[in-house]
Amino acid sequence: MRWYGGDPEHTLWRMSKSILLADDDVDLSAMLKEYLERDGFTVTAVHDGESASQLALQQTHQLVVLDVMMPGMDGIEALRRIRRASRVPVIMLTARGDDVDRIIGLELGADDYVPKPCTPRELAARMRAILRRVQEPKGETQPLAVGEIVLWPQKRRAEWRDTPLDLTSTEFNVLEVLMRNAGRVVTKKEISEAALGRPLARFDRSIDVHLSSIRQKLGDGGARIHTVRGIGYHLVTE
Repeated sequence: MRWYGGDPEHTLWRMSKSILLADDDVDLSAMLKEYLERDGFTVTAVHDGESASQLALQQTHQLVVLDVMMPGMDGIEALRRIRRASRVPVIMLTARGDDVDRIIGLELGADDYVPKPCTPRELAARMRAILRRVQEPKGETQPLAVGEIVLWPQKRRAEWRDTPLDLTSTEFNVLEVLMRNAGRVVTKKEISEAALGRPLARFDRSIDVHLSSIRQKLGDGGARIHTVRGIGYHLVTE
């Protein structure tokens, strides 16, 4: 993280709330930008996927909000480009009830989604939840270990068999919740509240998609995560 002069703590606070907002609805973008800036965020607004992907890859923003439906390069393709080189947290804005775009976005590495139409307050709450979990200092310095899965909460680093795991911020949070509760069943409700910072909505498949991605990245280690149908997940310790 680069410093730009001035008081370091003040600079860190400002950078930690630097947001990139991409939505082709100019009026909606202006309204969201005005609200978020009153709420303490610094917002850069663009209106197409090409600009969004280019700016996101400059790594000067701490979170990206991407609308799925944009002319030219849509939000899904912009997310795909971003995820080739960056783990910056991404929230997708999806049409309400459009499960296909929602699932595709999560599978490509989005951290969360907000269905449109949404209130600025709801979006800000989702953003704060993600930033808080990415940036809050952890007092512990010792890693968590379950078998050959090792996770360093303070450094936000995870490994499987001494190989780094390329996790999104939300995938890291989900894995951390399972590891802190290894040996017992953790409900989807518990995972959503602890890892996503929000209640589990009815028919919400976000946790399932994040767990599927974690399993894939763990390879044969993914077999340690058991699905308990209708309840949640269980990270076995043996």
